[in-house]
Amino acid sequence: MDKTVQTHFDNLNLKDKNEQYEAFNHIIKAIEHEVDWAYVVWDELVAGLSSADNHKRSRYAQFLAGLSKSDHDKRIMDDFPALWQVTKDEKFVTARHALQSIWKVGLAGPEQKEMVIHHLADRFKNCKDEKNYTLIKFDIIQDLRNLYDEVKDEHIKKLAEELIEMEEDAKYQKKYAKVWKDY
Repeated sequence: MDKTVQTHFDNLNLKDKNEQYEAFNHIIKAIEHEVDWAYVVWDELVAGLSSADNHKRSRYAQFLAGLSKSDHDKRIMDDFPALWQVTKDEKFVTARHALQSIWKVGLAGPEQKEMVIHHLADRFKNCKDEKNYTLIKFDIIQDLRNLYDEVKDEHIKKLAEELIEMEEDAKYQKKYAKVWKDY
């Protein structure tokens, strides 16, 4: 890992929230593509998923999801349950940030893609008792769209259409369908 990236990780712990946010954005940008330093921070990120600090849980979940494409050893297959747990965090904003980035795990390979798709579909079907479940469902449909846009797997599109069709409330069915409107 080069010094610049290490400095950004260090800056996540500064007191200044603006500097933290700037560091976060630099890391997010760095992990848009494969990196050779994923395993330098991997264990720290996994450990941080259960931190008492909800900001750390949120950031680390987003970083781990993004770094999955650099995970040639498929560690995410074992660490996914901890990452998925953050999508159900007690702090809804933390949970939502994790859920909105979880699709990136699907970019790591076929096994990872199927694991993510399975979890998203199951959550869509079974989240009715969760607080803010309509937002959760929306994020799931958006995750499927994001993954589809990257991998062009028609199975994902078909699944999204089936999930949208399952929605009983016409208002929300229409809202979810808009995510796929141009297809």
